[in-house]
Amino acid sequence: MRIGLALPQYDYSVPGEDPLRFETIERHARVAEAAGVDSLWLSDHLFLDLAKYGGPDRRYGAYEPIGTLAALARAVPRVRLGTLVLLEALRPAAVLATALATLDRITGGRLDVGLGAGWYAPDYEAVGLTMPRPGERVDRLREALTVVGDLLAGNPVTFAGRAHAAAGAVLDPPPVQTPRPPLFVGGKGDRVLRAAVDLADGWNTCWVWTPAAYRERLDALHRACDAAGRDPATVWRSLGLYALCGEDEADLARRFERLRAVSPPGVLDVDLAEWREGRLVGTPEQIRAQLAGWADLGVETVILGVGAVPFQVGALDDVECLLEVCGQGRGAPG
Repeated sequence: MRIGLALPQYDYSVPGEDPLRFETIERHARVAEAAGVDSLWLSDHLFLDLAKYGGPDRRYGAYEPIGTLAALARAVPRVRLGTLVLLEALRPAAVLATALATLDRITGGRLDVGLGAGWYAPDYEAVGLTMPRPGERVDRLREALTVVGDLLAGNPVTFAGRAHAAAGAVLDPPPVQTPRPPLFVGGKGDRVLRAAVDLADGWNTCWVWTPAAYRERLDALHRACDAAGRDPATVWRSLGLYALCGEDEADLARRFERLRAVSPPGVLDVDLAEWREGRLVGTPEQIRAQLAGWADLGVETVILGVGAVPFQVGALDDVECLLEVCGQGRGAPG
């Protein structure tokens, strides 16, 4: 199993740092690479508030993922770099494909591309759009996947959709990876899963999942594969999970209380026993057992969210502890 890390990206991401400095993102990336992580990830919002998570409704600033990953490429020359996930509505699909091909060349062929239908209405409002209903968002996503996927695969594209279009578009220079950089879809609804099966290489969902709930979505993925005539084993599966590890139960409790103290107000108003549910939390032995269970469900990459909200990192030594535990007993990345 490969292990990824969600990097700090927002002005709430690191305790005591608002606004977040690029040097801090770079430091976390370097520490994670040195500790043996396989991949590093950034999300895609113009800004983000935490009201959905019980926190403040103020808008926290965010680093744009494509430019930030390009800046990180030389600082961390080994690990893969990915988007978790790009919002379809923020960029014309052909323009996005050009940027991604450039990023794949800058990284030397280390790019993983996640694309999603979007869920945060202020992103749309900020660019003068009204957030479409769910079905229309998935339709837009399918158009973007078609254009981006074909262009990244080296095909000239002429396409006339309702939201995206291209007229004889080509990528010059093309990406390094062949047949294309891995392209996956983020989300969990039936129509999103069908888009992943029909038009992408993989599927991701995050950040709170029990094995039972994930298994139900796997059943939906298998039904989509049956309908499309695709082998489910060909769908790359990555899973994001909030994560925290302690050397023993006492150390875990201490780390949890520290995370509570440095997290934005309101986002961690539960006790440790309740917070463990659906997260990668425990002692080293418990973490390894949970990872083995996810591997049995076909998860190939687990992306660690080492905080209480997305792309927060409570403490760097929490990252190091998790990567030390997760790295034991797993093979080298292929």
